[in-house]
Amino acid sequence: MTLLQIMPDDAPGTVLLRTRDDERVISELDAHGVTLRRWPLRTGDTPGLDDQALLDLYGDKIEEVRDRDSMKLVDVARLHPAPTEEWRERAAKARLTFLEEHQHSEDEVRFFAHGRGLFTLHLDTHVLAVLCEAGDLLSVPAGVRHWFDMGERPDFAAIRFFQEEDGWVGDFTGAPIADRFPRLDELTGTSL
Repeated sequence: MTLLQIMPDDAPGTVLLRTRDDERVISELDAHGVTLRRWPLRTGDTPGLDDQALLDLYGDKIEEVRDRDSMKLVDVARLHPAPTEEWRERAAKARLTFLEEHQHSEDEVRFFAHGRGLFTLHLDTHVLAVLCEAGDLLSVPAGVRHWFDMGERPDFAAIRFFQEEDGWVGDFTGAPIADRFPRLDELTGTSL
């Protein structure tokens, strides 16, 4: 179930709202132009499926998004734990890439088919931490400052939608704000 935590952007320790109530989460995000919807999860061993099989599994839903939002490109981003030093280094590098505040020139649309990830949105004078879990489809509008955390032990598969081939490229703000707010493991009370 999705978790939303809202904090003032100048007081990360002050929680204005923390809820797992789907209707409240959707309503709060909608008020900021951020869309959260739920897709029913399909049967199958999602972590074990290759990218094409995962895309095929959700083919009808993917076509709905492509048609509605003019998304031309679709791919899969995933990380699943492996007991190797190479995996740990790869996961740490991938995590650091998007832990800094950035924005995109197009909407960032992600469907979590497996696992979870934390999108933290910097909207006006508030920071909204949105924990997305399997079944969540999140659409963050172009230009919204945010950062993404996959946790210390990433385990997720997300279908990503793009209008243009370089739509995923982040425009980093250089602001240190992300360092002051809870990350995925802190927000959920989990860590290695």
